[in-house]
Amino acid sequence: MREIQKLFSRRDFLNYFSLALTAAAGVVVSVPILAYLFTPLFEKPNREWQDIGPASDFVIGQTVEVPIKDPSPLPWAGETATTAAWLRRTEQSQFIAFAVNCTHLGCPVNWIQSGQIFLCPCHGGVFTSNGDVAGGPPAGPLRRHHVRVRNGRVEIKPVPLRVV
Repeated sequence: MREIQKLFSRRDFLNYFSLALTAAAGVVVSVPILAYLFTPLFEKPNREWQDIGPASDFVIGQTVEVPIKDPSPLPWAGETATTAAWLRRTEQSQFIAFAVNCTHLGCPVNWIQSGQIFLCPCHGGVFTSNGDVAGGPPAGPLRRHHVRVRNGRVEIKPVPLRVV
């Protein structure tokens, strides 16, 4: 015991012990931060066509909210990877799909049927029925997803969320 006391004083032991605890806490805090920062560099967005349903289920001129999978979810996202899009049938075989997120800060926009506008409840952004900015802070129009009709079914290929 005396030999150990000669090598380390109580003060030295406490200094080394507190340094080790600080280093361990730094590792515990930095791992999630580094994972958050570097995950987008190594993940490729899942931009596959997603089946929405039969084209006959959608009325010409009507805008409806449809569920889609987020094109760039994190592996642990689970149920939160489910998002939505606004889908409008413009003609017999023509559809337009808008991202549900406002281009200002990403808040979900609502379709107001009576006014034929998209309205962002967070900061008052207003978009016309074709997704263009009508008022408020958004700097760009609503993002559009790719849409196609294949074998009588509507499919959407989502674009990743990007705010301006």
